Amino acid sequence: MRRGISVSPGVAVGTAFCINEIFVNPATQHVGQADTSAELAKYEAACEQAKHELLTLESAINAQAGRDAAAIFAAQAAILRDAAFTNNVRTWIVEEQISAQAALQKLLELYRNVFSQVEDAYLKERLDDIRDVILRINSHLLERPEAAPEGLEGPLIVVADELLPSQVVSLGTMEVQGIVTQAGSQTSHAAIIARSRGIPAVSGVRDILRHVQTGDAIVVDGKEGRVLVKPDAETRAAYLKLEREFFDFKDQLVENRAQPATTGDGTPLELLANINSATDAEAAKAMGATGVGLFRTEYLYLMHPVVPAEEEQYEEYCNVIRSSPNHRVTIRTLDLGGDKTVPFVGRGHREANPFMGWRSIRLCFENPDFFTVQLRAILRSAAYARSLGGQVRLMFPMITALEEIHRVRRLVSGVKQKLTKDGKRFADVPIGLMVEVPAAAVSINSMLPQVDFVSIGSNDLVQYLMAADRDNPKVAHLCQPLAPAVLQVLTEVVRKCNAGGRTVTVCGEMAGQPRAFALLLGMGVRSFSMSPAFIPYIKECGRHLSIAEATKMLQHALTLHTTRKVAHYVTEQLKRLAPDFARLDF
Repeated sequence: MRRGISVSPGVAVGTAFCINEIFVNPATQHVGQADTSAELAKYEAACEQAKHELLTLESAINAQAGRDAAAIFAAQAAILRDAAFTNNVRTWIVEEQISAQAALQKLLELYRNVFSQVEDAYLKERLDDIRDVILRINSHLLERPEAAPEGLEGPLIVVADELLPSQVVSLGTMEVQGIVTQAGSQTSHAAIIARSRGIPAVSGVRDILRHVQTGDAIVVDGKEGRVLVKPDAETRAAYLKLEREFFDFKDQLVENRAQPATTGDGTPLELLANINSATDAEAAKAMGATGVGLFRTEYLYLMHPVVPAEEEQYEEYCNVIRSSPNHRVTIRTLDLGGDKTVPFVGRGHREANPFMGWRSIRLCFENPDFFTVQLRAILRSAAYARSLGGQVRLMFPMITALEEIHRVRRLVSGVKQKLTKDGKRFADVPIGLMVEVPAAAVSINSMLPQVDFVSIGSNDLVQYLMAADRDNPKVAHLCQPLAPAVLQVLTEVVRKCNAGGRTVTVCGEMAGQPRAFALLLGMGVRSFSMSPAFIPYIKECGRHLSIAEATKMLQHALTLHTTRKVAHYVTEQLKRLAPDFARLDF
C-alpha cells in the first residue's frame, strides 16, 4: 500500500495503465525484422508532417503574435532538421527492432539524462523544445490516440508522474476509472479535472511508477489517499464492495438534483459549477447546478495550436451557454501562465517564479490583440445568452490593484464601441473581480465600487497567503483552506463584500469541501461554485446545517490557532449534525 494526497473521492478497482509522454504500448514495443521498414517509413512520414506543421505554425504565429512568439517554432524546426536527432531513432528501429514510438521514447530519455548533468539554466530549458518536437512527431504516429492499450481489460487506473490537462483530454473514450500521480496536490489541474469528471484520484504518491507496471491490478481509495498494488483476492473483494457502495450513494444523491439547495433552516443557497467545456456544462446540469460560476476559457487555448479566432471562440462560448444550467455562465478571461502555458504566447519568457510573475491578466495586458479578440467573442456570446433567457457575466483573474480594474473597464468599453461600429450584436455584462492575490483581499473596499460582483479564487489565494506552491509536494501540506490565516482573511473579505452590496461567490475547490463549506456558510457566503461531481454532496451537507450553527462553528474556529485544531473541531461538529458525514467527507 502506498499513501498520497486524497484529491478526488471514491474507490476504483481496475487495471493499471502507466503512461509517459509517448504513451508506448508495451505490446507493440518490439517489432519483427520484416516490420522495421514499415516503422522507418512511418517515422519518416511523421517527421515530414511535423516539419510542415511547424513551418505553418511559425508563419501563423508570426502574423498573429509577432516574430518573438513565432521564434519557438523556428527553433523546433531546426531541431527536427538535425541529423543527430533523427538518426538515433532510425538506428534503434533497425538495430533493436523496436517501434518508432518506442524509439522516440528512448530518445526522450536519452536527452533527459544528458540534460540532467547540465548546470546552465538556459541549456536546461532547451529540453522543453526537444520534448515538444518528439511529442509532435509522436502525435503523427498515433492512428488512434484515444484507444486503450491492447490486451488491457478495463476499467483502467491511469498512473503517471504528472497528468497535464492535455493528457487527460487525450485519454478520450478510455474507460478510466481512477487516476494516480506522483506529483500534484488537491488543487493541481489534474486533480481539478478528475473531480470535474467524478473520477477517484490520489496525487503525491512518491515513486509509484517504480512499484507498478501496466497490467497490474490496482486499487485507488480517493477518500483515504491510498493506492494498493496487486491486492490479494480478499482485499480486492473488500474494495469492490466499497466501490459499489460509493456509486450507489452517489447515485442516491444525484436523484435529488431537482430539489432546491437550502440550509436546514430554509436559507436558499446557490450551487454553481466550475467547468472547462460544454461537456462539463452538461455534467453540471445533470448534477443539479443552477448555473456556471466559473468557465475556465484557457482550456480552449491549451488544446489549440494557434490563437483561436474570434468566430471559433464565439461558437465555443455559445456551445457552453447552450449546454449550461439556465444558460447562466460566468466567463473568466484567460488565466494563462504559471503551469498553464501555450507555445504562441509567453513561452519564450522564462521566469524564476512564474506563478508570481507574468501571467493571467498581466499577460493579457501585454498582448492586447488576442485579449481583445476574446473580449469581442464573450460580449457577442452574451447577446446569445440573453436570447435564451440566460446571462453571461465577465470575470477577470488575478487582479492586484485598482488601476487594473480601471484598465479592464476601458478595454471592455473600447471593444463595445468597435463592435457597434462593426455592426455586431453584443450585450452588456456584469463585470467581476477574482480575489486571488492577498493585495486584492486587503484592499477590497476600494475595489468594490468598480465591480458588479466578486468571486474568491481560493486555490490561488491560499497558496499566495501561505507562500507555498500548491503543486510542490514538499510544501503542498501548507496549502490548507482551514488554516487560521486563510479563515481570517476570507471572513473579512466576505464581510466587506456583503456590507458593500456585492454578491460574493467562492469558486475555488474549497467550495466543494464539506468542512470548508460549513465555515464559509458561517462567514455569510451563500453562493458556491465547484466541480460538478461535488454539487450533490454539498447540497446534502447544507441540509444538515442551519445558519446559526454554521456561524457558531466559524466563531469558535476563529479562536483556534492551528489548522489541525480547526479541522478536528469542524469534523466533530459535522459528525454530530450530519449523520452521513462520514460518507460525505473527502
